[in-house]
Amino acid sequence: MTVLQRIAGPAAALAAGALALFAVSAASAAVEVRKVVSPSGIVAWLVEDRSNPIVSVSFGFRAGGSYDPPGKEGLAELASVLLDEGAGPMDALAFQKKLEKLSIRLNFEVGRDQFRGTLRTLSRNRDAAFETIGLALSRPRFDVDAVERMRAGLLSTYLRNSRRPRYLARRTFWSSAYPDHPYGRPVSGTDKSLGAISRADLQRFVADNFTRDNLFVGVVGDVTPARLAVLLDKAFGGLPAQQKARPVPAAAPKLPGGISVRQFDTPQSVVMFGQPGLPRRHPDYYAAYILNHILGGGGFTSRLYLEIREKRGLAYSVYSYLWPMRRTALMLGGVATQNARVAESVAIVRAEWARMAETGPSAEELAAAKKFLTGSYPLRFSSSPQIADMLVGLQFEGLEPDYFAERNGLIERVTLADVRRVAKSLLKPDRLTFFIVGRPAGL
Repeated sequence: MTVLQRIAGPAAALAAGALALFAVSAASAAVEVRKVVSPSGIVAWLVEDRSNPIVSVSFGFRAGGSYDPPGKEGLAELASVLLDEGAGPMDALAFQKKLEKLSIRLNFEVGRDQFRGTLRTLSRNRDAAFETIGLALSRPRFDVDAVERMRAGLLSTYLRNSRRPRYLARRTFWSSAYPDHPYGRPVSGTDKSLGAISRADLQRFVADNFTRDNLFVGVVGDVTPARLAVLLDKAFGGLPAQQKARPVPAAAPKLPGGISVRQFDTPQSVVMFGQPGLPRRHPDYYAAYILNHILGGGGFTSRLYLEIREKRGLAYSVYSYLWPMRRTALMLGGVATQNARVAESVAIVRAEWARMAETGPSAEELAAAKKFLTGSYPLRFSSSPQIADMLVGLQFEGLEPDYFAERNGLIERVTLADVRRVAKSLLKPDRLTFFIVGRPAGL
């Protein structure tokens, strides 16, 4: 135990251990991933590290907001805030006291495709911590008072968000791009849909989706493979064997190009733009990844940033990113600027999109992008929770543990010809669609 851990106790030990797990400069090369199989057949990826008495766990299911029934949007979100509000014999207060007593940090979050959970604890409490996961997932109480309290919290958040331009821009984008698909429905729900969710709906969602065949687990820290195999059954062995929920169908985004404006009384308009993207397993994904970095994903060095902020001072930030989802793929971006300058910003985004599609990047831009993307990669390994999340993310994408060692090589092997070819095939200026919330002049 370090001096900091002796002085400040378990909470400081968690923080210090998480930050000191690996030397960042050599982290990606040092990560050794083992596949661990429990007696009942549950698989987890483990990065063992005995230098600090910390265990970090990340786990997930294919069961995000896109699995919510029509008219009950927000079901997965409501379930996520209720899983630590009582389980098994413990009500909400007793459950929270147990977490605090054992220095257990347990959290859940929801996206469109995934339902994720994370846990961190001291290794001396790991048995109790894994048992706590098992209770939360397989025996959630969903007591009436807890349901109503959490529902009220989500309703309050929804009402606040409904007055925020950024939220409205995102909602407009998703509902327009996927009007007849679960991706088009709000993950966090609405006042009407949240009010329609019953306790039985919550129980059904958990029973149908929290299953062993639908589970992905990553563990980092002070635990041996043999001990983890036993702990996996403590946490997940009580889950049903097979997922009952229907899979979400594939969908192509309806992004025909053009501009859609939603009037909102604000001095600064929020702009979200997008076009179809590439799946994560597409053979050109890494070329597209580098391309996006140069166009809008590279922060201060990207073309969009240089043209819109540095040269003209139109906006504080502008960005683009690839979003390969489970059943669709997008290339998205955003900018926020004064109403009087929205039209100019939109014109520049369109022009840079078209210029990149026509000529691609320069050799100098490609070299700089590769240097940054490979050199910054080890920074992702700076804490045990980050690594545990990455382990689960790779499993969701169908990748293998050797990805950590191979990833930079995949970037380095992309040629200038590859990126220019992908720029011509991927970037579609005529399908780049803008969704604007505010009062933009001239639009």
